[in-house]
Amino acid sequence: MEDRFGHLISYLRISVTDRCNERCGYCMPSELQEWLSRDEVMSYEEILRVTEIGARLGVRKVRITGGEPLTRRDIVPFCERLCRVAGIDDVGISTNGTLLAKVQPDGRTTAAALVDAGVRSANISLDTLDRETYRAATGRDYFDRALAGIDAALEAGFEKVKLNAVLMRNSSEEQLSGLVNFAHQRGLLLRFIELMPVSTSDVLTERNFLPVAEALRLLQAEFGAFEPRPDFKTNGPASYYAVPGRGQLVGFIGAMTNFHFCDSCNKLRLTCDGKLRPCLGSHLEFDLLAEIRRGADDEQIAAFFRHVVERKPREHEFRDNYQPGRQMVAIGG
Repeated sequence: MEDRFGHLISYLRISVTDRCNERCGYCMPSELQEWLSRDEVMSYEEILRVTEIGARLGVRKVRITGGEPLTRRDIVPFCERLCRVAGIDDVGISTNGTLLAKVQPDGRTTAAALVDAGVRSANISLDTLDRETYRAATGRDYFDRALAGIDAALEAGFEKVKLNAVLMRNSSEEQLSGLVNFAHQRGLLLRFIELMPVSTSDVLTERNFLPVAEALRLLQAEFGAFEPRPDFKTNGPASYYAVPGRGQLVGFIGAMTNFHFCDSCNKLRLTCDGKLRPCLGSHLEFDLLAEIRRGADDEQIAAFFRHVVERKPREHEFRDNYQPGRQMVAIGG
């Protein structure tokens, strides 16, 4: 599938739940979240069918997201089935990490069970190494669980474990070097991510926005000049730099300040309530679940995919006074 601007679509991010065990302000800034009812959420069988059709159209990579995907029952058996879909070469999961060390009935950690199921990578959110800052940011005192989850992921043997840290002015500045050192000590790939206006209109303000360029300058003041590494690419839009003297790479994801951010976009998003979204930073979404439950056959669903790809915008709308329509937890991380 190729859109009007030459983007080859090969990556599908699938949200399996809108529920989460934390309350990060940039994702779900309320204790009064109205959860979707069970019948409003796609069943695993519906997700698998959509993935199979997507794979026939050229989707090769899938990432499972939420909410917090590990809060959904039977997520490990589902991932095992997903990893067996013909044509899907890479299945990853995005998580806050707090449930990765949880022990399954068979004695394995959840992280080990996911690896055994065939999940190749884990992206783990960690914005701070300060317990109190973590508690204040997430609304939960789960800092120890998050660190245990990172250790469990490393022990389980994922092919890739990445740390994602969202930048917040007057908070992140003191965390930057500690996170870089933490990632280096554990052999993790760390990415710093700019805030995006994806939950409420006041998530992104001059008071709390910290651009990646400023974060990079602060780090270079401590570690020395970082070397750009345009040759190093992952599936996302991060720009990577080498930290001097230690063979470590750090990524910077600047959706707001990088005007080429969308140039290589290759993804679609499937929300847990069955909306297919061609772009995170656009209100465009198309009700695929309604088509499925009306009895659409596989060719009709494939045509639906193509229609959504055809509507994919050239770039996101975050810089144009974007007003969120959904909280991030309902879109999928």
